[in-house]
Amino acid sequence: MNHISMPRTGKPTNRATDTDKYVGQRIRERRIMLGLSQQQMADMIGVTYQQAHKYERGINRISAGRLFEIAQVLNVPVSYFFDGLEDDRGEDMSQRQRMCLELARNFSMINNERHQEALSQLARALATATPAA
Repeated sequence: MNHISMPRTGKPTNRATDTDKYVGQRIRERRIMLGLSQQQMADMIGVTYQQAHKYERGINRISAGRLFEIAQVLNVPVSYFFDGLEDDRGEDMSQRQRMCLELARNFSMINNERHQEALSQLARALATATPAA
């Protein structure tokens, strides 16, 4: 099955699909979890900031080789970028997902290990606390 569509001119197009957008979203989530900027990731995979941005937005398709490189830089298997694809099909991130990503990014920026541990313990305590009736 070929994902390249054929416009009326008979020439193939290379338009990004919902799958490309989903993969880009997963790249962005992982990059943020690791506390990396788009520029840092772009430098690590040898592309421009603009190209990294287009990958994350699903505007440009990512070759298999480039996706492998990105997986290595982000320390995940290539399959990570497709996990949940059947369930999600490219839906926008929920507010909860955005908050989780922001929390992960901010946590990774805390340099003091004692502060990280204190925050981790607080999150555990809040997660196990029973809600007030």
